[in-house]
Formats: sequence, structure tokens, C-alpha cells
Amino acid sequence: MRKNIVAGNWKMHKNHTETLALLEDIIAQKQETATEIVVAPTFVNLKAAVDQVTGKNITVAAQNMHQAEGGAFTGEIAASMLTDIGVQTVILGHSERRAYFHETDALLASKVDTALKHEMRVIFCFGEELKDRQKNNHFNIVEYQLRDALFHLKKEDWKSIILAYEPVWAIGTGETASPEQAQEMHQFIRELIAKVYGTEVADNVSILYGGSVKPDNAKEIFSKPDVDGGLIGGASLKAADFLAIVNAF
Repeated sequence: MRKNIVAGNWKMHKNHTETLALLEDIIAQKQETATEIVVAPTFVNLKAAVDQVTGKNITVAAQNMHQAEGGAFTGEIAASMLTDIGVQTVILGHSERRAYFHETDALLASKVDTALKHEMRVIFCFGEELKDRQKNNHFNIVEYQLRDALFHLKKEDWKSIILAYEPVWAIGTGETASPEQAQEMHQFIRELIAKVYGTEVADNVSILYGGSVKPDNAKEIFSKPDVDGGLIGGASLKAADFLAIVNAF
């Protein structure tokens, strides 16, 4: 049975003091919920975040990691460095990583393999740009991204995969895919996985929507049958807004 998940990607926001303060607010204000709460602070604040949320039913995720086990990769972080401090979940393939750091599906496939080797859970991001949707090519783009980065995996690997569909045109723009558009794509994704891996895998993978989710639109988006939660950007930086989205289920 797939679970509902709301993950906050803090991107390059919040210094150490601000990170601890935001986590304190989230812990103080959160209600009992069956929805998994995930927060992804910057690398330098991961250990402090893990220490602060231990026993609070909050998961800490990294925003990225390198595909190599170690070596001369200045400024990069290895999977073993994350797991050693208690981080077992990593976001891979975010549109900003693809756009600004030129991460390809082939590179992401390698990163996914490394994460799984270290028994990490992957929140895998993908989605089309505005030009792709305008050309009615969005389904093809999403299929290629999933096929090239994930469809080499074994069926049992999918228990460690969370998908996050993020239409690039709706990230940080204030634009949001309509609930119907989100459901249409999420249904397509689930049917695509079913064709390759069978209905059991497809029915059990959580598919999150990422793209300007806010407290005032989360409930309608999350009400769709194939939307299992959200990967939240800006709205995750305020405890009240983030928790309102968590409570939208």
C-alpha cells in the first residue's frame, strides 16, 4: 500500500540558526498524521536536522549526492557520508540540477544505482518544460526521463523509489498544473510503470506532485486518485504553510 508523503525541499535557503528554528516550529505545530513528513535542508545543516527530529516522525533528506563512492570530486558529497549521519533519503533529478548543472538521465541513473547500493530511498524528480507541453510532447518527455533513468532497475528496487512529477513551467513561477492536469500525468506514469513492471509495483509507488503547491490548492490536488503527495519548494519554508499542506489529506 503506497503512502502519502509531503516533502519540503528547502533548496539554498536557511542558515544553521534558521534551520533549527524552522524545524522547532514544525515540530511544535505538527499534528498526528499518517502522512510522511520529509524535510531537505542544505548539506551543512543535515546532521543538526537529523539530531533535532529524531523521534519526531520527520524524515530528513539530502537534496543531491554524487554517484561516486569517493575521490577527487571537490565540493561533492558521497552516499556513505549521508548514511553515516543518519540520512537515508535523497532527492535526485530535480529540474534545477538538470538545468543549471546539466545532469542527464544517464548520470541520474548512475546516482540512483549508487543510492540504492547504500540502501537509500530516492525521491526521483522529472517533468517537462513549457515548450514540451505547448507542443503536446509532455507525455513523451516524461516517458523518456523515466525509461532512461529508472527502467533498468529490478522490480524489487522500486520499494525504494518515490517519484516526483514536477512540470518545470510550474516551479517557482506561481503557475500550477490544474488538478486535472496533475492527475492525467500521474495516471499516465502509473500506467507506464504497470506496463514495464506490473500493477503491483505501479500500485505501490508513491507519486508526488511538485510545482507551486500551496495551502490553498493542496487539498484539491491531493484529492486526485493518483496524486500521493507533494514535493514542496517555497511553501515549505514557513512551518504554518508547510503543515497546512501536510494536513490537506
